[in-house]
Amino acid sequence: MKITRLAAGVSILTVGALALAGCTPPRESEVIEGTSLTVAWNDYYYALNDGLADTNATANAVVNYMAKSGFWHYNADSELVKDTDFGTYKAVSEDPLVVEYTINEGVEWADGTPVDAADLLLMWTAFTTHRTDGEGTADEETGELTGQTGTFWNTGATEGYGLDLVSEVPEISDDGRTITFNYDSFYVDWELAFSGPGVAAHGTVMLAYPDEYTGDDGAQKAKDDFVKAVQDNDLEWLAPVSEAFNQDYKFSSGTPENPELQLLSNGPYTITEVNATDGYTTLTANPDFTWGPSPKYETITVRVIPDMQAQITSLENKEISIASGQPTADIAALLGAGVEGVDYSGSPEGTYEHIDLQVGNGGPFDAATYGGDEAKALAVRQAFMKIIPRQEILEKLIQPLQPDAELRNSQIFLPGTPGAEAAAEVNGYPELEVPDVEGAKALLAEAGVTNPTVRFMFSNTNERRKQEFLLIQPYAAEAGFNLVDASRQDWSSALQSATTEYDAALFGWQSTSTAVGESAANYQTTGLNNFYGWSNEELDALFDELAGTADTATQDDLRVEAEKIVGEQAWSVPIFQFPGITAWSTDIEGVVPGFLSPTYFWNFWDWAPVTPASE
Repeated sequence: MKITRLAAGVSILTVGALALAGCTPPRESEVIEGTSLTVAWNDYYYALNDGLADTNATANAVVNYMAKSGFWHYNADSELVKDTDFGTYKAVSEDPLVVEYTINEGVEWADGTPVDAADLLLMWTAFTTHRTDGEGTADEETGELTGQTGTFWNTGATEGYGLDLVSEVPEISDDGRTITFNYDSFYVDWELAFSGPGVAAHGTVMLAYPDEYTGDDGAQKAKDDFVKAVQDNDLEWLAPVSEAFNQDYKFSSGTPENPELQLLSNGPYTITEVNATDGYTTLTANPDFTWGPSPKYETITVRVIPDMQAQITSLENKEISIASGQPTADIAALLGAGVEGVDYSGSPEGTYEHIDLQVGNGGPFDAATYGGDEAKALAVRQAFMKIIPRQEILEKLIQPLQPDAELRNSQIFLPGTPGAEAAAEVNGYPELEVPDVEGAKALLAEAGVTNPTVRFMFSNTNERRKQEFLLIQPYAAEAGFNLVDASRQDWSSALQSATTEYDAALFGWQSTSTAVGESAANYQTTGLNNFYGWSNEELDALFDELAGTADTATQDDLRVEAEKIVGEQAWSVPIFQFPGITAWSTDIEGVVPGFLSPTYFWNFWDWAPVTPASE
């Protein structure tokens, strides 16, 4: 599961606080013919379009990052870097907010079609509510979109938020390379609304209408027709396009039937094979790529190895060149003692562990279970939070890997970031360091609730989470909770699709950006990552106000108030920041672990074979 969120040690960037790339296209290729590299990741790649509600996964993001170009990226220090080789953008005006994007001449999709404003118009169309009249249906078990009516974009666009604040159709320049967004009101995270086109406009239209856009002018005609349909609000014509956008870039069974369109990219690499059976994805250098730093390896294969120990073994056997994941104490000790031919780096990751409670599934934390008695449901949630041995989990499972690790005491702020201390003073999390069994008993007794059953969901393939469950279980039992192991392999999809099958979920949120208002996706009533029925009008209003606030001090005040409400509602509790290890072969240079997603992939263009020293 992926989410855009700040992480420990990251400085909060405000609009305009950017590091600039200093090169002008075109660049020359530095690909070394005949070179190949295999790296490890812990999950399967299955979608080129990773901006959908059912494809928003880090495994997709890290692969797509190597196949797509855009206006910016994050470096290892979580600083935003403008990719001026691709294009430029600027706020022409802040009051009213007007943002202009221009794609450089010569930037192309892998089929030779120019990347232009039509592709950015597709982003606006898909991430607003202004070009939709339908709805989607999802599989109850997997959460995957199974069908739709009319024009429906499965992006989780929220009315009056983000790109939805651009209610009028963006303006396109005569040369087709510049697009202008006129916001209805100020939006604090406008710079992070998108980094570039997720998929090609012409490719999506051609998938939707496979027999209508052929010949040399087919791609341009597809773009022209798309732009006209958006401008005319032709929802009947757009309906098949939205369906192709939602469905045709997913390929969990392997390489798709129409890779020329379904894997169409505009970056340094093209995706040439997706092997779902053996668990790997292969990318091949794009020989025509000149609008960014050139990669060095001709092919990169991302191999799925879920277990960190297995990754290290593969690294030692020279089956892979980069390993990364959640280490055990044994792995940390092994690498710390030194492994021949292997370098490594250990540091906190942009992911934090937490527990979320269901309040809308008819379970023990849902007011409906008690005839709508919100106070009783709140008391049961508060009681459950009191039995989580946060400090014990930290000491037994995390500090052996990172001795200076501390409890995370905020959902929105991180230790060392502005507002973190103030948030901890009002959210109640510091009082939840050690179990308070008697306090939990008293709350249950006061509520008149006896032996509530809590189905506790987590990954059944994650050993550390199994250990966390075992540490929680005795305190839960002593307090009067019947804690049931509801772990499953498909926990990620079950978060959204199987809400009646669990009452508490243990997992991690991974950071992908420094956006000020990204927590809204978790806690607002209509938030994309709100799988639990959480709803609070005051909290919704705070996030709405935050989205339109430019002053940083006021931003912090609003987020502290939001944090207070989240803590008071006892919806969720943070535990710790993930300790991470990235290890790599000494035969490769340029590996620099990053904090935000895409983690160690952020500078893949710097990866290169080590050149033997001349004798």
